[in-house]
Amino acid sequence: MTDTRSMSEMQQPAVTPSGMTGLVIAGHQMAMLDRARIYACGITPYDVTHLGHAATFVWIDTLSRTLQFLGVEPEVCRNVTDVDDVLDVAAFRANAPYDSFAAVQQYQFDQDMAALGVRAVRHEPRAHRYVEQVIRLAVGLLAAGAAYHRSGSVYFRGQAAVRRAGVDVATAVRLSAEYGGRPDDPAKDDPLDVAVWQASEPGHPAWESPWGPGRPGWHAECAAMALSVFGVGVDIHAGGSDLRFPHHAYHAAMAEVFTGVSPYARAWFHPGTVTVDGVKMAKSAGNLILVADLLRDHPAAVVRMMILDRDWADDWDYAPGLLSAAARRLEDLYQAAGRAPVGSEEVPGVRRLLAANLSVPAAIDMAIEVGGACARSVVGTLGL
Repeated sequence: MTDTRSMSEMQQPAVTPSGMTGLVIAGHQMAMLDRARIYACGITPYDVTHLGHAATFVWIDTLSRTLQFLGVEPEVCRNVTDVDDVLDVAAFRANAPYDSFAAVQQYQFDQDMAALGVRAVRHEPRAHRYVEQVIRLAVGLLAAGAAYHRSGSVYFRGQAAVRRAGVDVATAVRLSAEYGGRPDDPAKDDPLDVAVWQASEPGHPAWESPWGPGRPGWHAECAAMALSVFGVGVDIHAGGSDLRFPHHAYHAAMAEVFTGVSPYARAWFHPGTVTVDGVKMAKSAGNLILVADLLRDHPAAVVRMMILDRDWADDWDYAPGLLSAAARRLEDLYQAAGRAPVGSEEVPGVRRLLAANLSVPAAIDMAIEVGGACARSVVGTLGL
């Protein structure tokens, strides 16, 4: 799953016959397309939106805006994982039905995204509406011999997905447990097999299936939604870098077995993880920086600048001083946008830099130096 080429190899822009530079993501050329199908792994709506969520979706929004700037029409599908064990626990604690609880949380997420300038997506499938599609996926995987039925559940054989992801077995088992994959489930043939369909359990919603009542597995939900919206594959699969394994690895593996088409994704876009004092931002770590709190004290453009003025693939550590630095950087960009350009290099230079693996910091540097339309194009493309 991981592109092993050096960044210098991955960042070489490719130019179409017409001279327009197309976007390169992980070494794949996105020019010469009428549209780019982007599947974005959305949230599990069980709690408030934090900066880690925001960073991922601001970057995906910027990817979409950049493609449009380069002449490619983005078509984004961002799912809602509203069938999930963690969500069920949160809904139970709130004494609310899982679906209505998820809807309220999703509304709050949408408000935060809109405040940050993240544009509405074309498709937003919700997992609870795609149960029949997950059942069809399970039937197809069983028929292909890639899954087996045991005690009311259907399990996908995971060893091949682990090998392709380049993850050693011990790490794969640890990550599977961390993300709710239940490697200790005694019904499995192998700890790294994952549930396509999970047999019914108390405290969780359930639907009827050929194997008895149960619910979809997490990876199968995303695979079923993506296949239903876009068909056999996508141009770009986007999501947080922490989801490379197990989620994206199993999603792609299921889709490829089910359709017989490989690779499932032409390119992968994994924005880096946000940490606080070196620890990944997460509710369990107690180190959340909430989007609503940031926007209460800082303009949305400053928060976006803080997120975007770095290599999109890099993990980064949040500190309050970053917001002050982002505010100064934004002011420099705005001043450049309002002055006459320096020299003859205008928008084409910025176009080439953004096409070279979404090199945002370099594009901002050029915009501030050159000014004029060059700076204005960066302000618009980055949603600032």
